[in-house]
Amino acid sequence: ILDPATGTGTFIAELIEQREQALLQTDWNTYPDSIDKFLAVEFEEINSNGKVTARQDVVNWLLHKDNTVQWTFKDFRVRVLTDEIVLAIYSARSSANLDGNFKDSIRTSIWHYQDGQWKMVFHQATQLMEP
Repeated sequence: ILDPATGTGTFIAELIEQREQALLQTDWNTYPDSIDKFLAVEFEEINSNGKVTARQDVVNWLLHKDNTVQWTFKDFRVRVLTDEIVLAIYSARSSANLDGNFKDSIRTSIWHYQDGQWKMVFHQATQLMEP
């Protein structure tokens, strides 16, 4: 699959996975203006509680999140919907909190190639409960 940004055979799944990781791992207080390179103006999210969350609420979360939390992805895959739209599907696990528990979730994101870069337009996180 060609990456519209470079016109090369960059594997799009790797690029999108890197952007997903960057959203969770970056200390956005250092680069607050860079959030616009990742989240589209029309971005919205359905959070793990099932609530539709506006872009500004997610930006506020990114700016105030605990940057010591580390995330690992599993089973990351991308489904190409059009040349400029892809769907990312994966499992994510956050590092252990103080009581030693992990948070696992299934995540989906829609990425749209616009303004010369891939931007997330939609995200949904579904928290997995312990069996």
